[in-house]
Amino acid sequence: MKKTHLILAATAVGIVVIAACKSSAANKKLLGKWHSADQKTKLEITAKDFILDEGEPIAESYFTKGDTLFTSYEGSQPYTRFLIKDLKDKSMMLIYPDSTSVIFLR
Repeated sequence: MKKTHLILAATAVGIVVIAACKSSAANKKLLGKWHSADQKTKLEITAKDFILDEGEPIAESYFTKGDTLFTSYEGSQPYTRFLIKDLKDKSMMLIYPDSTSVIFLR
């Protein structure tokens, strides 16, 4: 009887660990290559990197929480926050940390 409880407890812990480690799927609409409406800025979002090219491309790791995109250069903090507004298949509006809004197109 004690072995059964031990096996059940170990199985439950294993299931919880596997469920916690499973990464959430990135928003498929967000991934891809984007360019600003004025063609001055290029943006590429992959499953792991946020690459903003305003003359020199800089790859940063990122994660999303709700409609906010948090970027981090080489794991440093504090995170840079970008607000995602009006995300569609072919366009999106991104609000920069300084409250500047930029429209990106595919």
